[in-house]
Parts: sequence; structure tokens; C-alpha cells
Amino acid sequence: MRNLTQVEAAERARLLDVTGYDIHLDLSAAGNATDNRVFRSTTTVTFRCTEPGASTFIEVAADRLHTATLNGRPLDAAGWSAETGLTLPDLAAENTLVVEADFGYSASGQGLHRSVDPVDGETYLYSQFETADAQRVYACFDQPDLKSVYTWHAVVPAHWRVISNMPVASEEPAGTDAKTVHFVESARMSTYITALCAGPYHEVRRSHDGVDLGYFCRASMADHLDVDDLHLITAQGFDFFQTQFGVRYPLPKYDQIWVPDFNAGAMENFGAVTHAEAHYLFRSQVTDFEYEQRANTVLHELAHMWFGNLVTMRWWNDLWLNESFAEWASHWCNSEATRFTDAWTTFLSVRKNWGYRQDQLSSTHPVYCEMPDLEAVEVNFDGITYAKGASVLKQLVAYVGLESFLAGLRSYFQRHAWGNATFDDLLTELETASGRELRKFAAQWLETAQVNTLRPELAVGADGTYQQVTVLQEAPTGYPTLRTHRIGVGLYDLVDGRLVRRHRAEVDISGERTALPELVGQRAADVLLLNDDDLSYTKLRLDPDSMSNVVQHISAFDSSLARALCWAAAWDMVRDGELAARDYVALVLAGLPTETDINLVTATLRQATSTLTFYAEPGWAPQGWADLARTARTALRAAEPGSGFQLAWARSFATAARSDDDLAVLRGWLDGADVVPGLTIDTELRWTVLQSLAANGAATGEQIDAELARDRTASGEREAALARALLPDAANKAAVWAQLTGPDSLPNWQHRALLQGFQHPTQVELTAPYRQKYFEVAGRIWATRDSEPAQEFVMLAYPAYLVSQETVDATDEWLAGEGHPAPLRRLVAEGRDGVVRALTARATDTAAAG
Repeated sequence: MRNLTQVEAAERARLLDVTGYDIHLDLSAAGNATDNRVFRSTTTVTFRCTEPGASTFIEVAADRLHTATLNGRPLDAAGWSAETGLTLPDLAAENTLVVEADFGYSASGQGLHRSVDPVDGETYLYSQFETADAQRVYACFDQPDLKSVYTWHAVVPAHWRVISNMPVASEEPAGTDAKTVHFVESARMSTYITALCAGPYHEVRRSHDGVDLGYFCRASMADHLDVDDLHLITAQGFDFFQTQFGVRYPLPKYDQIWVPDFNAGAMENFGAVTHAEAHYLFRSQVTDFEYEQRANTVLHELAHMWFGNLVTMRWWNDLWLNESFAEWASHWCNSEATRFTDAWTTFLSVRKNWGYRQDQLSSTHPVYCEMPDLEAVEVNFDGITYAKGASVLKQLVAYVGLESFLAGLRSYFQRHAWGNATFDDLLTELETASGRELRKFAAQWLETAQVNTLRPELAVGADGTYQQVTVLQEAPTGYPTLRTHRIGVGLYDLVDGRLVRRHRAEVDISGERTALPELVGQRAADVLLLNDDDLSYTKLRLDPDSMSNVVQHISAFDSSLARALCWAAAWDMVRDGELAARDYVALVLAGLPTETDINLVTATLRQATSTLTFYAEPGWAPQGWADLARTARTALRAAEPGSGFQLAWARSFATAARSDDDLAVLRGWLDGADVVPGLTIDTELRWTVLQSLAANGAATGEQIDAELARDRTASGEREAALARALLPDAANKAAVWAQLTGPDSLPNWQHRALLQGFQHPTQVELTAPYRQKYFEVAGRIWATRDSEPAQEFVMLAYPAYLVSQETVDATDEWLAGEGHPAPLRRLVAEGRDGVVRALTARATDTAAAG
């Protein structure tokens, strides 16, 4: 594919006005056992040129180009390739281009992905075009600011359904057992949010407030499509966004399709959103953590219908704004319009922690940064783009006020509807609505990298009142920006075993030291909490007395958000080498069993697992795993039978189990023995248990085969592949590595499963020989794979579990080499960052042992 540059895109946008696409796809052979590698695509593009006689190019990432005619003249395709596109010379004022080509079905989740369901042998197709993969399906000017209208036609097997951005206009027979489906001409949109899905999808239709709503999944997953819950969240989202944004949803229908083998969580195709079936269709019991995550994704993609689709970024420099806005809006809607009223707690404990981690890597970058080309964009779908950007928007809302923010937003939608815009355009509307100058705010928060840390400095008088309260702001070496933070400061008292907020002040923090005279004379609190209500994007620390009370009473806060802030502070301290891993684990084991927010339980247990894997001194880590397993088993017994808390602790026990006795308990669960009342050992939990047994050498390939026979589904095949990759045998690891690095590309589901199972905390010595092998093949994998699997290999195969100076040295040697593409260097360097941080944390834990 052509690596389009920003300069090329700007010149092409200056030259062209694309007035329409007519796209005809012949997908009739997609379900055939042998004739299913490629499909025929015929594209007719009409466009105007502001400079007749000029030349340009169009992207055509095809396997074979059959014919191309421009204004009735055949084009010389000798210079065409998927990497360069097709040159269009001597343009007229009004142009018609017709391109007929064969395109390949994808197994990587990019372009037109083809998947065969092992349950019934049926074939399913779905498109995925972001960032610039529409050119894998039809000839197009594949950039966001060349919007147009699209008319789709698809020839498919007669029993299939076809879904696109707009409703079906008509259907007609197309030979034996086939039909042609014609769609209504679309509204104006960018290429990357056009869509086409086809297959024998199960369909349920509902309506809400005049919008036709469709819910689709594979036929074999129909029993797991819980439409009532999905429709409730969708309808709540429509009501909330249409009211708050002041603009009705602009299309006649809104379809959501849960598809297999999806690389991300979902994609905001205009009126035809695709979701990851593996993440969001629940075959077994899940907790409210999973339900809230699904609701957030549904609302995130719905928010994109306005921000991203109706009004679209001009170029990928504003990718952050596209994703950050949807991230902010989804949590806002979740907290205000659905049953997930503590969604901002989840935002902090899950999403924002992702942003903090990303922002402290060597690859950190400003929220807003130039994207010189598409290769740079591909690796920028990261925690800064999503979570930090959303945090900045949350801070901006606090800075200007919600009503002013919404007034500016409504004006922005009305002024730029169906067009392209930039952050500067949004900022102009927000300044007009709020009356505040926002350019300095934007520069401070969006054009600088890294995260600040806020610490309290207190002086308490003999009478027990504050004589002085000062907030110290720190910035990392190399990133000296001290920002203006709008924060809450909460004073919490321990009353009858509860930490109750007595007073809250909202203040602006700037510079190295900010005195808070409004707190002078207040009785000193048991806990003084900076950034109360989590308004700003900052790491925080507690004063010694507050930290002591938090360690003893972290579950005593009435507010889940206050507890989340304290958990986040402790987690940051571990990662920064300020708190020993064993002390953090002790805090988790003491405070988490009584935690009443399932999202905090889930997120913190994951962090405890990471702590034991990467940050604990290896000699002590086995004791930490044993303590976690014991606590988890006790907590699941104490939890309400059948509750999400019981399931969360059961999962944690399965992950932590290392001893023969604990592994025997897990084996018993598979046989129905010694199962805690209320705990259902259903399909997904069985796989979790079996994978833990496999990783610890307590399961065999035959047992995995037997489990797959019970679950002969796409999900079962994926889980079985992961379980087999976990088997701790040198020959098995060699075979997995050969599959991952061989000449043949694997389907994305298999590739991901093998990578996830190749390394494990219990198998560090077993996989040590692959440290050098990784650096030998990383460049080749990057050059010969599609972008999604290439990135996954580079990140997941990096020897992150080998926490040693040898890993750092091997990485440095590779990074010193010549010719590595910048995005590849970035991802490898991020792996190094993780090892360096782990070494620092392990040194702190070692020192704590005396």
C-alpha cells in the first residue's frame, strides 16, 4: 500500500473535489472451498479538478489491475502497483474514472476480512478501512478530507445478508443461488468510515425515536446476542447525545455488527458499526466490569457518528481529537444516562492508567503532533491519543464549564456538518462560547509531552489545624513543562470506620509551588486527597499521615472515585520505584477483598499480577503468588454466590495458582469437584483454568484437544491455540516460534493466540533463548506482514519477561543498527522501557527485604 504523506494529501485535496463513487463487488465465490482468494471490484469515480491538465494518483491496493479508463481513455497501468497507486494524467475539469481489479480477501482484519465459522462452515465478510485500507477493496482517494457519496452493489450467495452505511435499495437475482444487493446512495463521508459486511448474519431489528436499529452477529452466536441490553444502551446513548449535541443522528438507520477475528474493540463506520465479537458477545457469565466496558464501547462508537463522521478531521494530526472526544463522551454518557453511574472511576482505573503508562515511555509525544505519513499514524492509536486526550478534554470542561463547552460543541457541529475541521476550529467555537482565551491552555496541554506529579506539603499547628498547605508540582527531566491544573482538594475524616469527605476546595495549581490559603485554619484531615474527583491529568502522591491512613482504610472511602485515586497513586509509586512491590501486594491483599466496585477489583487484581510478574524481586515473587492465590480463594468463598465478585476472584485464583495444591483445586474444578457454591465453571472459565494448568505443566495436549471437542467454535479454536502455546516444553515453544516467524501469514486470531501463549511468567528460562531470535527476525516480520500483525508481533514477542540488563543490552545493540523504520524502532524501544522500569522497581523491592 502507498504510504501517503501529509504533503501529498494536502496537494491532492487542493486539486480535487470527489463527487461520487459507484462500487460493484462480486463476492459470489466467497463461500467456495477453493475459489475464494480474490474478488472482483469495479469502481466508477467522478471528480472535479481545479487545474485541468494536472495529474494526480489514486490508491488501488489490488492483487491484479484489469482495466482502468479515465474519461473514456485507457490508462497505461505499467507503472501501477499496490504500493504506488495509479497515476491519473491530464485531468479534465470533470472526470470519470473506471477501475476494474481483483482484490484479495484478508485474514489480518484489514480490508475485506474473510472468516469461516467452524460451527457450520459458513463464511462471513466484514470491512475494516481505518486508517487507509479502503483501497484494499475499491479504487479511492484514500484520505479523510476527500469526502464523497458512495453507492454500493454486491453480488453474494442468495442466503446472505449485506450491510453497508445506508439501507438496501433493492435486490435482484444474479444467476444460480446468487443475488445482487443494491444500496441507497450514501450521505457524504470519508473513505475510512465506509463499510460493507456480508454473510448469513443473524439479524434483529428495533427502532428508537425514528431511527431504524439493526443488531447482527454470526448465526452460531445468535443465542449470545443479548439484544435487550445492547438496545437499552444504544437507545440511552441516542437520547443523551442528540439532546446534548443539539443535532439529530443524521442517517436513516444505525446498524451494529458483532464480527469474528476483529483486531480492535470496534470501528465507527457511519451507520454500520463493527464490534469485536470475542470481546462483547458473552458466551459465559461475566461481571459488570465486562458489561460496563461493552457499554462504553457502544457509546464510544455512537459518539463518533457526530464527532468524526458528521464532522471529520482534515488530516490524521487530529486523530487524537477524533478518539479523545469519543472516549470522553462515552464515559460522560455512561455516567449520566446508563446504570454505570461510576463510569469515571472506571475511566481512571482502566483507561487513564493506560495513558499514564504510555506517556512515560521513551516514545511519549504531545497529544497533538504532526503525522507526516500513514506509517506514523498506524502506531499512534495509543494511550496518549485516547486516554490522555480524553483527560485533557475533561480538564477543559472543568476549565470552561460544561454548559460553555456544550454550547461551543453545538456551534462546531452546525458550522462544520458534513465537512472537515481541525482542533483550531473547535477551539474557536469554545472560546466564543466561554469567553475565555484557550490557546495557552491548548499549547500547555496538547503540545507538550509527559505527565506532572502533584505532592502536598503540610504544616499542622499545635491546635490540629493547617497552618500551611502547599501543592508541589514536579515535571520529569527532559520534559520540564509545569501546567495549570484545575483540581479538587478533598479533606476526609475517619468517622465510624468510614472515610467521609468533610470539605472540598476547587483550585488552580500552577508553577512549582501553589499555596492554598483557603485551607489554612481547617482541622487537619485524616486524608488530604489532591485531584479529588479526578479533574486533571496528573500523578499524585499523599502526605505520610494520609498514606498511612489509606493503607489501613483504603476501602473505607464512600466514593469509589476517591478509592480509585488512592489505588492509582499506589500503583504509580510501585512503577516509579517509590513503593516496594511486596508492600503494594500487601496493600492489595488487605484492602481489595472488601472493595465494592467491581471495576476497581478487576483493574487492581490485574495490576497485582503485573507487579508480581515484572516488579517483584524474583526470590520473593513465589511467596507473593502464593499469598495472592490464598487471598483470592478466601475472597471467592466469602463473595456472594453467583456474583461478579466471586467470578473475579476465581479468575484471579486461576491466574495466581502455582503450588501443587492450588493446581489440584483447579483440576478438580474441571471435574466438578470442590467447586465453591454459586461458582459456575462454564465454558470461558474452563478455558481460563485449563490455560493456567497448561502454563504450569499440569495439563497435556490431549486434555486441550478434549476441551476443544466440547467447544468446537471459533472461540474454542482460539482458546485451544493459546493453551497449546502455553505448554512448557522446549519442542513446543520451537514449533510455536516457527509458526509465528515462518513464511506463511497466519490468520489474525491464531497469530494473536500464539503470541499470547508463547511467553508466561513461569517460563522465563524456557523462552530465554528467543531473546536473540526476536531481534534477528523483528525487521523481517515488520517488512513482510500487514501492519496489524506486524505490530502485534513486535510488541507481544518482545522478551519483556526477561527482566535483566542482558535484555536492555540486546535491545540497545539492535536499536544502534541502521535501517530500522521509525515506527518499528518506537515499538522496540517501548519494550526496552518496560524492562528498565522493571529493573528499577525490583531494586526497590530487593532493598525493602533488607
